[in-house]
Amino acid sequence: RNVKVEKAAKLVCAFHFVVKAFEMEIIPAERIVAQIGETLILTCNTTGCASPNFSWRTQMDSPLGGKVSNHRTHSTLTMNPVSIVNSHSYLCTVVCDNREKKEKSVEVELYSFPSDPIIEISPSLVAGEPATVICKIPDVYPSEHLEVLLKKDEHVLHKKYFLEDDSTNTETKIVAYTFHPKAEDIGKEIACVARLSIADMDFEPKERISSQKLNANFGPQNTVITTSPGNLPMKGDSLNLTCVTQSNPPAQIVWSKYLAKESIQHLIKNNVLSIPHVHFNDSGLYICEVINLVTNKTDKATVDIIIQGAPVITKLSIEPSTTVKEGENVSIQCSAESNPPPKIILRRKSDNANMGPYSARSILFPSVMFQNGGDYECVAENKFGNSKSEITLNVKYGPKNTMITVIPAAALKEGETVTMKCTSSGNPAPVISWKKKKATGESEKISKNATLTIQNLKSQDLGLYECEAYNQFGKEEKAVKLYVQAGLEEPEQMIPLIIAFSSVAAVAVPAVAILIYVSRQAKINGSYSLVKALRLKV
Repeated sequence: RNVKVEKAAKLVCAFHFVVKAFEMEIIPAERIVAQIGETLILTCNTTGCASPNFSWRTQMDSPLGGKVSNHRTHSTLTMNPVSIVNSHSYLCTVVCDNREKKEKSVEVELYSFPSDPIIEISPSLVAGEPATVICKIPDVYPSEHLEVLLKKDEHVLHKKYFLEDDSTNTETKIVAYTFHPKAEDIGKEIACVARLSIADMDFEPKERISSQKLNANFGPQNTVITTSPGNLPMKGDSLNLTCVTQSNPPAQIVWSKYLAKESIQHLIKNNVLSIPHVHFNDSGLYICEVINLVTNKTDKATVDIIIQGAPVITKLSIEPSTTVKEGENVSIQCSAESNPPPKIILRRKSDNANMGPYSARSILFPSVMFQNGGDYECVAENKFGNSKSEITLNVKYGPKNTMITVIPAAALKEGETVTMKCTSSGNPAPVISWKKKKATGESEKISKNATLTIQNLKSQDLGLYECEAYNQFGKEEKAVKLYVQAGLEEPEQMIPLIIAFSSVAAVAVPAVAILIYVSRQAKINGSYSLVKALRLKV
């Protein structure tokens, strides 16, 4: 029995170890110091509660001045930006499962000390004459804790407190002091030291300092430009233009370049204008303009830069396109740049450099022909070297010069092999096919090859054969007709022979009269064809 009691006690202890009690916390806890204008996030966390219900309020029931975001186990109050209305004690209330309630608060304390003082010394200092130093401390809160010192080197010229201020928001505080500078003061520093010391508030910085040297202002004057390596650099060189002037305080320098039609291109605000790898378009008149913002005086200097080098082809083009149809209007253009100016030659590339067409900068084909297709080259040269570039003109055209060749080119015998080859030019290359006329007059496709071979020639192989060359720009047809010639008269026997006629070549033509007769009978696309058997005795 004692063992059972001991085990039960251990289970109860384990249960209490696993289940956490309902707790809450605020982060940051109790007190937070925040700067006006920044972002502040307050987070209310819970543990040991499955369904917490959060709410935020100020202890004075003022507006929250922030955005609440509730999540499963925590809630946030975001103030972005923090303003003077957020100077409160914030209370987070959590009700767990509509039963248990807990609350915690955090005090938000505000300050503003965002930037260094701004020093103004006016007018320009002249030894022995009064000068006024103005120090501005922007957006301070609470200003009653502000202390300002004006110092010359380590000597305190003036000190001011703002204890009587009762500020309710950020303010820019101004301290002015008039003194008589001496000649030995030139080069010394006038410093404005601003301190915002608030007891029990931990923030940084609590002190901000700005300083300015006491100088006699003059210039700019004697402005000059130095060039490295010179004002005639080679293409690809590194060019540095340095603008030197005499001015106090240092002058603001602006580089610019004259462009066409008297327009100006502004480049950089720096005393050195650096171009790592110069190009021909970097040639021109460069202007260095300097301005002293205190004296409000300006000065300038100019230098003319000329980039030299071998030509560079900037354009080699075919209009309307590098691929055209025969008959279109085509223009080939070439341009290049260099100094000195280049000599430009545009020509068709061939084994003989003197072959045309040839032009200084352009070639025009009002109605381009397929013979004009090919490679064209542009050559630009001057005393520093030359440059070449190529472009290809691709002229598309329909089939031309279609021809049929019959082998063997002599009288044929039955049983022999005859080969008919069809060739045609075109771009793109024509597709060639063969057809044969039937007795009905219809054509039957018999081959998709350029070469048609008939083995063991028989009488049924006789007839009209048509070759068709085709591409998307047109087609062309040629025909050849195989005929039986009279057999050779030998004693007691006749040897059957076959003869082929076509529009391209006639095989075994014995007399001009026969050709005249054949051509008068031709009906198919200008091809020669025989409409009846011719018998010729040998």
